[in-house]
Amino acid sequence: MTAGDRHPCMLREVWPFVDAHHRDGRPVVLARLVDRDGPGARPLGAAMAVAADGTWCGSISGGCVEGSVLGAAREVLTDGVGRMLSMSPGDELAPWEAGPACGGELRILLTPAPPDPVHTAITSALEHDADLTIRIELRPPYSWSAATDSGGPIGSGPAYTELLTRRRRLVLAGATDLAASVTVFAESVHYSVVIVDPRPAHLESGAFSRSARLIRGWPGEWLTANPLRGYDALIAVSHDPRIDDGALRAALAGKAGFVAALGSRATHAQRIRRLSGTVGLERLTGPVGLDLGGITLAETALSIVGELVAAGNGRTGGPLRRGTHPIHSRRIASA
Repeated sequence: MTAGDRHPCMLREVWPFVDAHHRDGRPVVLARLVDRDGPGARPLGAAMAVAADGTWCGSISGGCVEGSVLGAAREVLTDGVGRMLSMSPGDELAPWEAGPACGGELRILLTPAPPDPVHTAITSALEHDADLTIRIELRPPYSWSAATDSGGPIGSGPAYTELLTRRRRLVLAGATDLAASVTVFAESVHYSVVIVDPRPAHLESGAFSRSARLIRGWPGEWLTANPLRGYDALIAVSHDPRIDDGALRAALAGKAGFVAALGSRATHAQRIRRLSGTVGLERLTGPVGLDLGGITLAETALSIVGELVAAGNGRTGGPLRRGTHPIHSRRIASA
């Protein structure tokens, strides 16, 4: 690994845990997967946070080495000294026991969670959805640094450098009960959700996540004024052509990587006829969702977000047992 290597930031998965313990004055140790020489269940940068009160979250290998990592983390909590571990899944098995499929040596860096100002920089970047470059030296004392400029933190020598980037944005046209359920799943996979609807009563239902951004207005007009990026998405869920069609036209004319609409096959066929001649119409996905046979709101939302994730990773969402691609995508466009 070189000082110039950069990786998507996996700290999002454990940072709420780290920050909560930091605010309560409890030390936390972070274990990070910084290198491997074989296949594995978790990507480089996978994080595990262990607090002084014995609680922990996250994982390094999906279960293969976490017991050993916990023991080493407790040592770091005791002496405050970071260390690098080299271990292989199955190291603790007896000779006659079958090892796990995710073999190869793992290099795991354990350090106290970064102090201020790095802690504050990471917390602020997550809160304000801002870009941040984070650097951890791979030699003692394993110092942390962070910078918001494109050049990254100043440093020399071997380091693990990762990018905390702005989240992908998901715009939902229509403040419906399904939109509320989709928001829950989308935020869990780190989308920033914006719900746009001209109807005040729908926006004021109280059904939506506090972290979702609610906009009163016509989605098409809002999207024209706030263009989506290539890794953003628009899904029309209002079931009202007056709301949905304008949103779809605006999104299809722009750079959004995923543009889709809710509805039956018959409804979608009618939509295609209405939108005939629209620029980019061939990019429209509909009816949106994977074929899960779901009936409830949660099942429908899972189907929709499942296709959203699959499309973002260049996949179709079929069963893994029938696939030929590597199980894990190499997408790094967004953290």
